[in-house]
Amino acid sequence: MARLNIQEMGTGAIGGGAQAEVLFQLGMMYATGRDCDVDLVAAHKWLNIAAIKGSERAAQMRAELSASMSKADIARALREAREWMTMH
Repeated sequence: MARLNIQEMGTGAIGGGAQAEVLFQLGMMYATGRDCDVDLVAAHKWLNIAAIKGSERAAQMRAELSASMSKADIARALREAREWMTMH
């Protein structure tokens, strides 16, 4: 199975639409526990970044996910997304 190098995502190595889709899939992986433990904070983080990159599906899923999260967890996810965006 191919693995995505997260470091390449901020460098323009893949196109914007493709990048948003990869980020959306990463968010869904954490939301559903596909090949990892379920982590709603991480899921929200990646869905938020995908939404910023233009994914409408990610924005919708992020809103649905937020309904089942505490305000503290949402704040943590937003902080982590902001940190990632600053670094990449």
